[in-house]
Amino acid sequence: MTAVERTPAHGAASLDLVLQRMRTAGTRLPPGDGVAAFHHVYLPAAEEWAARLGPGRSADRALAAELLARLTGRYLDAVDAERAGRRPPACWRPLFQLRRHPSVHVLQFALSGINAHTGHDLPLALAGTCRARRLEPEALEGGFDLVGELLTGLEERIREDLMPGPDLLDVADPLTHLLGSWSLEMARAGAWAAFRALWGLRELPGLAEEFTERLDGTLGLAGRCLLTPLPD
Repeated sequence: MTAVERTPAHGAASLDLVLQRMRTAGTRLPPGDGVAAFHHVYLPAAEEWAARLGPGRSADRALAAELLARLTGRYLDAVDAERAGRRPPACWRPLFQLRRHPSVHVLQFALSGINAHTGHDLPLALAGTCRARRLEPEALEGGFDLVGELLTGLEERIREDLMPGPDLLDVADPLTHLLGSWSLEMARAGAWAAFRALWGLRELPGLAEEFTERLDGTLGLAGRCLLTPLPD
């Protein structure tokens, strides 16, 4: 079975139900936990966008709602897998492995989460939506742009809420250097390219599987770099 075919059918569930699942998952995350750092900035951003994508949706907004449901569902699947003692995707493993490391800043945890979510989960959510809707990739461009706005808002929320104050962070600080090495704009562009490549390989299951595994591993390596322990 190809990686596209293994995409969970979260788009079949309503976005409200997926968000309720996320609220429930959040109650199980203890304060100070690295996964919670990502979860508790992502949830309000997703709830805000769910309200914007409410009744009376245009075609693009309906697709964006389905994409958001699938995207959020993939993150929750990783949470559930780790909780059940199964191996989550490689892109999420560094966050789970280092979630209690005392020398990793809360901002690093949140950015590691958005790195995995954008670079890995988003291409697979796009592919799953194309399959379910029997659409070509071009039909998802409007929905992709709307979800991109959500991710941009999420990154801004992460940096505004979790960034140390200017008196604690200067250009020479290792955290400043680390944060400057990651770009959401480049991650979104890479996600769209990965989706197009994966969609082009849908009739070649072996290559599609290998491509997805390599993508997952690459995002895991990037996530691990974002979680480099820093001196106090």
